[in-house]
Formats: sequence, structure tokens, C-alpha cells
Amino acid sequence: MIHTNVELHNVAELRRVDPFEGLCFQRVPEDVRSCLNEGAQGAMLHPACVEIRFVSDVPTTKITLSCPEGTTEVLVFFGLFQCPERFQIGRRPQTIEVTLPEQIRDLPPALNGPGTFAPCVRRVVLGGSPAFLHDVEGEGLRPPAPDEVPALRYLAYGTSITHGFNATGPHLCYVAQAARHLGADLINLGVGGSAFCEPELADYMAGRDDWHVASLALSVNMIHHEFSLDDFYERVSYMVNTVAGADRARPVFCITIYPYYGDHWNVLPPECKGRPEEFRQRLRDAVAACPYPNAHLVEGRDILPDISGLATDMIHPSDNGMIDMGINLARVMADDVGLDFATDVNPSGQ
Repeated sequence: MIHTNVELHNVAELRRVDPFEGLCFQRVPEDVRSCLNEGAQGAMLHPACVEIRFVSDVPTTKITLSCPEGTTEVLVFFGLFQCPERFQIGRRPQTIEVTLPEQIRDLPPALNGPGTFAPCVRRVVLGGSPAFLHDVEGEGLRPPAPDEVPALRYLAYGTSITHGFNATGPHLCYVAQAARHLGADLINLGVGGSAFCEPELADYMAGRDDWHVASLALSVNMIHHEFSLDDFYERVSYMVNTVAGADRARPVFCITIYPYYGDHWNVLPPECKGRPEEFRQRLRDAVAACPYPNAHLVEGRDILPDISGLATDMIHPSDNGMIDMGINLARVMADDVGLDFATDVNPSGQ
């Protein structure tokens, strides 16, 4: 969406939330958010890979943000070039100065090649607790032009792993890494702890016309929230069929549950209605039964083949695990559908 001459990427709505000042970033519209489970309603207010993007005629632009409850981390990129400084936004409104370095200002616009971020695009990337926008100050502001951002748009849905939990920066979550290697622009709809595959969210994703490829990580959260195998199958079937069926030209990659501690414990908590492998099989069955050829099954073990990629909680990947997962997912997505823009995927991203 466009707000005060800047683009708010991965933002569907700005809302005033009493009693807080400023406008809260929201990743889905309120009429969709209100249909989700309580955890997902809260998670959609977390700015997972939300970006404030703009091009400016002057060197410095000021952006004022706050995070009334918790903290929001802010990183600044100029195109693909990351500024080393990180900002921690807290309760009180804080103004960040975004100054285009001379070294970046003098770069040729096409340095990064076609179909990616131009160095002139200033990207203020957010991750963490719900953040509020207070002001954007600067002269000559405009949203990026279409040829200054990636043409390919990638939508990702999933659990806290997709949301980016445990990554030390929002740009390091595996879907952001996959987008980087694919040369794609990420729309992150990960919902930490609450990816319950509601039909309203499936309908919303299917109805969006601003993405070209999607991944659905389905969904370890449902194991630990008393969903039966039949309930799981019904929900994932609806999501797979609805999202894939909306436009058969858009590949949809359906990812089975990633390896985690549940694969190694002899006894799962009593609320679990099946073993992880049983839930994985139900997703396999759902994709096999899907009548649309653009629905592709991806095994979570192929994306996270080495369990040492997990952090010590044995469910969320570490930074290294996230990076490896992004590379592996980008390769699978490229290989399965022959996407020309991803033929040069490699670990270094060069």
C-alpha cells in the first residue's frame, strides 16, 4: 500500500489502535484478521518482513516509529546493500534518519542486474513486536518504480519458522533467504504459533492478484493444538485446493512439517492427536488429491536435512539453518517448475 508517498510493503492496512498513538502495521485486512484464531490475530500485527520503501531526491529522510509493547528491530537496506546499524524501537516514538551513502548514490542503477532492487531504493525493514508509524519526513519522496523492485512476487504462509522466530534479523528467515536467491519480492504471512489454516485466510491468499509463486508450510502448530488427523486433512486440503485453484499459472509449494523434537520423543504431549509423520502423510494425501497440477509437494526434510540446523529448542532453526533452508527451498522451487529466474541459485547468492 502507498502512504504519504512511500510504499508500505507487506502491509494490507494501517489502523489506529487505542490507546496507542500512531498507526499500526497490519499484514492482512481487519475483516480477515478478525476471522483468525486469537494467536493469529495478534501475530498478523507483528511486522514480519514489513518494509517502508521509497526513493528520495534528498540524502536524508526521517521516519518515526514506536513499539508500545515489546521491541521492534529495524534494519536499513539500500537496494540489496545492508546498512550495518540496527535500531531497537521501544515504547517511546523514535526517529530514524535514513541517509543514502555517497558510495551507493554513485552506483549505476542497473548494477544489481534486471529484476532486483535498485540501489536507490531505501528499504526500512521491520521485525518483532507490533510497530506503529508516526511520521515520514523528507523532500521529493516517491514509491519505488516497478523496474526498481523485483518483478517476481513470492507469498509465504506458515508457522513461527516462516514468521522468522529465532532469526537474528527479519532478512534471515528462510523465506526471505529463498526470496533473495530467487530474485523475488517476499510477502510474508507467517503466523507464529498459530498457523491453523483457516479457510478465510486461504480465501484471502487465493484472491490476491499480486503474487506469482507461493509456499505453504503446513503446519506443526496444528499438531500441538488438539487438531485431529481428519481436521488437519480437511483444513490443509481446503487451503491447498483454494490457493492452487485460484490461478493454475501460479505454482504453490506445499511443505510437510520440518524435522523437530517431536520426531525424537517417544511420547508427545497429550493434546497431540497423532505422530508428526502421520500429519505429514495427510498433507501428502491432500496434495496428491488436489486436482490442480500447480500444487507441488515439498518434503520438509529436503529443506532442513540436517537437524543441527535447529536451535537448542529443537524446533526453530538457527541463523545457519534458516540460510540453508532458504537456499534449499529456492532450488526446489526453481527445479520443480523450471523457473528461469532461479537457474543461478547458489549458496553465495552471487
